[in-house]
Amino acid sequence: MSTIKLNLLKAEKMAIELFHEIENRGLIVSGKDEATLNHEIFNLAKQLFNIEKHWHKRIVRCGENTLYPYKNNPTNRIIQENDILFFDFGPIINNWEADLGRTYVVGNDPLKNKLKSDIEKAWLETQEWFHKHTTLKASELFDFAINKAKEYGWEFGGEIAGHLIGEFPHETIELENQQYYIHPNNNLNLFEPDMKGEKRYWILELHFIDKKNKIGAFYEQLLN
Repeated sequence: MSTIKLNLLKAEKMAIELFHEIENRGLIVSGKDEATLNHEIFNLAKQLFNIEKHWHKRIVRCGENTLYPYKNNPTNRIIQENDILFFDFGPIINNWEADLGRTYVVGNDPLKNKLKSDIEKAWLETQEWFHKHTTLKASELFDFAINKAKEYGWEFGGEIAGHLIGEFPHETIELENQQYYIHPNNNLNLFEPDMKGEKRYWILELHFIDKKNKIGAFYEQLLN
């Protein structure tokens, strides 16, 4: 395993441990607003893992706010009983970037639990499909993600299906530079080395939504 991948996996493992601690400590409860939970997570990351820097904005969204893609900044909402919510955090750990997204359901609403389960299965199936290739355009992976949402009966809610990840700060990923994103207009081969001749590592992010019921789910993790 390359040193780059080893460092990325170490960073991701710590981010996963953080999310487990959030669950185990019972921080995800109804009656709490998104901003408060976001702040509690930031403090917990600092307390447990000395994480203070994040390479992108920290996201906690619940209810109708789960419909919005990353670029939006919806009004702060309070978590309700039988609610759905998701996190999207990009902590910098030992100068390596992690990017992790997970969905949670407060209560036993069957539709919301199905959405959570579906996106988790869809992510793993997309990763499995990716690893069957040795060449693959970013646009082809994006199309696969769109169709995977449809396969499960949902709509794809994101403008991208992932992006580069690496040592902080990695190759600048601006929206204008679509080659750094799993984007419908990006024909870059995802297996092509970077400008230094190193293997590129990609984050796969799925955002499934149900506009009728005003709910969404998000799942994000290292793809390769």
